[in-house]
Amino acid sequence: MAGLSGAARTRSGSPGSSAALPALDGAFLRSPLGGLMGAQAVLGLLVWALIADTTYHLHAAYGWVMFVSIFFWIVTVLFFVTYLLQLQLRFYMIPWPLVLMIFNAVATVLYITAFVTCAAAVQPTSWRQWDYNRRAAASFFAGLTMIAYGASTFFSFRAWKGFGSNAATSQVTDHT
Repeated sequence: MAGLSGAARTRSGSPGSSAALPALDGAFLRSPLGGLMGAQAVLGLLVWALIADTTYHLHAAYGWVMFVSIFFWIVTVLFFVTYLLQLQLRFYMIPWPLVLMIFNAVATVLYITAFVTCAAAVQPTSWRQWDYNRRAAASFFAGLTMIAYGASTFFSFRAWKGFGSNAATSQVTDHT
């Protein structure tokens, strides 16, 4: 045990150690990716809640919008919790920056299609006025969500490439 750092000893140490309790990462919440993930969760929730409160089952186009918004809302919440609780550190063999960049890029592209589909399917001659208002609002929030995923793609690409950090010092570990 002499070669392990203090943090490594506490993680693998006694049964009463903090290994079972994941720590909250406050720095992640203050980071651009953390803030954008929170915004994506809220905006995505608004999109699918607004669509779900209409007669969307009568229009096939809204089925796609519901699928995209609910699927990416669930996966975004899972990623958010994973990063917030620092669970990605336990699965160090997964290239998390690359996974997050690919996820954000796919979410951006599919949200573009959902936004266009949702906006094109809004018809002001709807027989229920509140359906029109909710669908129009869902289109607006789908556009904002699409922009948030696009910005996350940019920041996750920068994190994947390591821009803004010193590559030499980011590979050094504490061996004392």
